[in-house]
Amino acid sequence: MEQALACRDIPIERDRAEQPRVVPISGAKSPEVKMQPEESCRILPIRVMDYTKDRIEEQECIELTKAWSWISRETVTWIDIVGVLEHDELVVLGEQAGIHPLTMEDITVPDQRPKVEEFGSYVAVIARMLSEREGRVASEQISLIFGENYVITFREQSFHVFEHVREMLRNEQSTLRGSGPDFLVYMLLDAIVSVYLAILDAVDDRVEDLQGRVLASADPLAIKQIYELKEDLVTIRRAAVPAREVLGSLAAHESGLVRKETVPYFRDAYDRCIQAAEIAEYSRDTLSGVMDLHASNQSNRLAEITTFLTIVATIFIPLSFIAGFYGMNVRNITFVDSPWGYPFVILLMIGVVGAMLLYFRRKKWI
Repeated sequence: MEQALACRDIPIERDRAEQPRVVPISGAKSPEVKMQPEESCRILPIRVMDYTKDRIEEQECIELTKAWSWISRETVTWIDIVGVLEHDELVVLGEQAGIHPLTMEDITVPDQRPKVEEFGSYVAVIARMLSEREGRVASEQISLIFGENYVITFREQSFHVFEHVREMLRNEQSTLRGSGPDFLVYMLLDAIVSVYLAILDAVDDRVEDLQGRVLASADPLAIKQIYELKEDLVTIRRAAVPAREVLGSLAAHESGLVRKETVPYFRDAYDRCIQAAEIAEYSRDTLSGVMDLHASNQSNRLAEITTFLTIVATIFIPLSFIAGFYGMNVRNITFVDSPWGYPFVILLMIGVVGAMLLYFRRKKWI
């Protein structure tokens, strides 16, 4: 798994607040790079990257209507919207972009199953973004819409994962700069799949650590951690398995907006998504084995305790009989009046205990 992640080290922590900046791009040519921030982001954080092979322009915190006006240019425009759209903003965007109301409904309902749908002039993709919060795996919806010259992404939260794609866009030598919006969609989905693999790697390490602890001892806290890991794996599978279908559909070149030269890249992302689903399945099977092992350890421990208590109770049965026999208020019992009576009874009890333990050992009960 580490080899699969070696060439795609995608950080998954959240973005820090970024200040607008001018980014230099290396190369023989000095392409034009602009970033003109608005005064505030009071309504909705929107970030636009408009680019061609020779130039790139970025802008943050702009109005939704202004952001959409950028796609009239003969460039590729990426509009990244972070947060939940209000109804009025939703109506405005839908009217301007010609987005079907059903698509806008899918975007605003956060529990949609990952899917891909084509609506003539655009393709809508629903996927799940994974993240780690306080040691647990969380899942959030991310929606992508792309047409002839634009890509719009809708995210509930701001994550640093797409910064890798932005850095590639700022590099004039990057293949991404000279490609269409379908290749940008591939890069975004590939970054999401890379997060799946990175989180699965961390979860797999936790499963192996837990397995080692359960093998070493019957840890009473293990069952809680097992169930937490099972929930995390369910969350991952609910994201990775449907995403495999999404990438498979895009790789099948079923949409006219996906160029033939981009199809192999979608197939590569599809293969990596299959890998993520298989790793999740393997980790789940391993965790089931750990759970069975924990239950077996607990049963064995209970059996050992029961055996010990049974042996103790069995030993005390004849001792209780002897003590009760010599404790009767009856005259003329052997050794009752003898000065050797008390030592005799103690030695008798010790002999009985020794004989019983020897018998249990020969029977391999202890």
